[in-house]
Amino acid sequence: MTGYAFMVSPCVGCGRVFTYNPHRVPSITVRGSREPICQACVDAVNPTRVANGLDPIVVLPDAYDAIPEEEL
Repeated sequence: MTGYAFMVSPCVGCGRVFTYNPHRVPSITVRGSREPICQACVDAVNPTRVANGLDPIVVLPDAYDAIPEEEL
């Protein structure tokens, strides 16, 4: 029997609580700590990043999915 797990925490950008794969979620560094960012915030910030010459934040296909518990 396989169990699944996901993380639940607030987004660093908007503060909304969301679920994600702790190994695959995009994150940004805030005061020296990596913090998760939700899909809506990634979508909102990427045009500004590109306009400023930065690479867009890449969201992996399974970034917001549960993972098999043995991968924790």
